[in-house]
Amino acid sequence: MKATITLLPGDGIGPEIVREARRVLEAIAQRFDHDLLFAEHLIGGCAIDATGQALPEASLAACAQSAGILLGAVGGPKWDDPSAKVRPEQGLLALRKGLDLFANLRPVTVHPALAEASPLKAERLAGVDIMVVRELTSGIYFGTPRFREVVEGVTRAVDTMVYSEDEIRRVVKVAFQIAMGRKRRVCSVDKANVLESSRLWRSVADEVAKDFPEVRLEHQLVDSAAMRLVTSARDFDVIVTGNMFGDILSDEASVLSGSLGLLPSASLGATRLGLYEPIHGSAPDIAGQGIANPLGTILSGAMLLRHSLGLDAEAKAIESAVFSAVQEGCRTRDLGGTLGTAAAGQAVLDRLS
Repeated sequence: MKATITLLPGDGIGPEIVREARRVLEAIAQRFDHDLLFAEHLIGGCAIDATGQALPEASLAACAQSAGILLGAVGGPKWDDPSAKVRPEQGLLALRKGLDLFANLRPVTVHPALAEASPLKAERLAGVDIMVVRELTSGIYFGTPRFREVVEGVTRAVDTMVYSEDEIRRVVKVAFQIAMGRKRRVCSVDKANVLESSRLWRSVADEVAKDFPEVRLEHQLVDSAAMRLVTSARDFDVIVTGNMFGDILSDEASVLSGSLGLLPSASLGATRLGLYEPIHGSAPDIAGQGIANPLGTILSGAMLLRHSLGLDAEAKAIESAVFSAVQEGCRTRDLGGTLGTAAAGQAVLDRLS
């Protein structure tokens, strides 16, 4: 197979962790006789500094023409002014919207060897294997009207949560399709006791469920779902929810693994093109020190191979190598170890060969 992958290293630790993921992808391409080409482009704060835009047109065009996109992270103290007209995060939002990447997938599993790193008791972590499917291009982050105004001397702000039935249907369908290859359980999370948009979400989910009689659908209010993630996470299989609820719940679920550095994500649309990135941020406090955990980015590369290139065996080879490295004690500082970024990447490479 010949394919071009667009790399968006971004800010902070982004360049360091993307570098290790690229090394692993190059190794897997050589092992399985694929021709993977890599093209690097700007996004986030570094793009603002170079072009004045968080997502330059050249970057978006390159992403649209590639087979898959691997992102590091965006943002940092340099660009944290909340009153700034251009912010690094706008680049990520524009990329998702511009490519219509509406479904964000975040797998959450717990390595047995790292159970002690989680704030939860080990017995609550056994068997945890969750896929969070988050709607990504609608909801309160994109709804209008959106403004701030002063009325009779009092400042007020307005954000609007908007969902159409088509936007709900397509992401819920993705969740059911994923569940068919797992334990065949979907938990749809909403706030239907309060929000009209959630009542629509629930009714559309019920309609989609009719097309998947083998899958059991459960509805859950977001507050009780947040509680269940802590008390009985193993009961979940696939969780599907809106943009803001998914943002919050997936971050909560990530704590189960013991480190954000381990977890990958995929943002998918109607085509095979997808955006893949670790779920953590740019970690500016450790940028340039060579101590960041690259495993979440490496696993994001595995997801790219599986979902955008259809290379499941290659993806499994990377995942197995990462699991073996962690199991055998090859860990960065966030996991209680001493390895640096490059050494952690090399540990994966060693197990690939």
